[in-house]
Amino acid sequence: MGSVALRGKVIAVRGVVVDVSFADGILPEINAALVVEWDRPEPLVLEVHAYADATTVRTIALQTTAGLARNTAVRATGAPVSVPVGEAVLGRLLDVTGNVGDRGPALPADTPRRPIHNPPPALGEVVATNVMFETGIKVIDLLAPMAQGGKAAMFGGAGVGKTVLVMELIHAMVEKYQGISVFAGVGERSREGHELLDDMRHSGVLARTVLVYGQMNEPPGARWRVPLTALTIAEHFRDNKHQNVLLLMDNVFRFVQAGAEVSSLLGRLPSRVGYQPTLASEVASLEERIASVAGAAVTSIQAVYVPADDFTDPAVTAISSHMDSIVMLSRQLAAEAFYPAVDPLASSSILLDPLVVGEAHYRVAERVREALARFKDLQDIIALLGMEELGAADRLIVKRARRLQRFLSQPFSVTEAFTGMPGRSVSCADTVAGCAAILDGEADDWAEGSLYMVGTLEEARAKEAAALKPA
Repeated sequence: MGSVALRGKVIAVRGVVVDVSFADGILPEINAALVVEWDRPEPLVLEVHAYADATTVRTIALQTTAGLARNTAVRATGAPVSVPVGEAVLGRLLDVTGNVGDRGPALPADTPRRPIHNPPPALGEVVATNVMFETGIKVIDLLAPMAQGGKAAMFGGAGVGKTVLVMELIHAMVEKYQGISVFAGVGERSREGHELLDDMRHSGVLARTVLVYGQMNEPPGARWRVPLTALTIAEHFRDNKHQNVLLLMDNVFRFVQAGAEVSSLLGRLPSRVGYQPTLASEVASLEERIASVAGAAVTSIQAVYVPADDFTDPAVTAISSHMDSIVMLSRQLAAEAFYPAVDPLASSSILLDPLVVGEAHYRVAERVREALARFKDLQDIIALLGMEELGAADRLIVKRARRLQRFLSQPFSVTEAFTGMPGRSVSCADTVAGCAAILDGEADDWAEGSLYMVGTLEEARAKEAAALKPA
């Protein structure tokens, strides 16, 4: 393409939307990168989004435009934004355009680069997966099992534990997981970014991990494109190195939110609930690229903020339609101190099938759901009239459901500093056996507290025995 030598100048700046004029009328392509040649040390990259007229392109800035003046020279690169990939970026923290953000040495000059806009793999190449990805978290493994090479999302409002759950999953995977991890911090707090970087340094995981950040304080262009940067790095390990990749994103809602900001700055009319009219296609273009091919699986775990706890929000429904496993976090459970606050009735997975997890696991999961659903139905009656008004069968169900609720809580390694309780990781077989035993009445005479915040049922049994010992 002949636009490599194209030069233009800035003619308008509206926040992160910058209009650039090219005098000779030859314009760069959509999604091409432009570099602003200004007098500041920090780079400023623009991405072409629309043609305003025959000589002007409308672009989105990926860094802050503070101090950008009209008539500043702009150089067209003739290619999309490209980011460094491969072994050199392992253990590093990068921003949306691939600049190093961890105050470490610069990346080697010969580091390969890859454009952030790539088509998803052809449908014929994508492999479906039916291998379970054990997390060691009881409620997830039992009721919303994750697929190796699948997509899982944690949905929850503010402060119900999405980030803690994602951090615990990272912690749990370190032991069992032998691939590469790529973490995308999309529009989250800078403090969380620092904590994650420190945690990874201390736990020795950083050498196998790439951190890519577009934080809350960065412009919407950066927050909107940073998932593509992380995905591009993951795709390189999948396609060129044929390695399994664990792709973690916190928080995909911020990606949608940044897209809405960009859309309104570009002057598009908003759609439902004020979201951008391109919401569904933007989410699809990101999620469809997260795919596994023969020989290399990309397993994705994503946190999704639910605005005002409204699970019918268009952004939430658009994201959930692409997921294999859906983990819903409940404010009510968090308020009752059941952690992780996973709603066992609203969470689901396509892997919860007797052909995948086995007949025994499937049957126990269904019985757990039935008991908890019945308990939920009876809660109003209990609140109004008390347990005494229930029939004997219902009383037994309530007794077991309350014990199941407590057994499905567990202490996390990442919260040990705050709670003083060492984290527990429980195998799926132990979880299924423990729930089956509770449903069969083994714990009917135990104190409910013996089952709260423990790992396996054996640990609960030991706790119960210790409580019964005379002082």
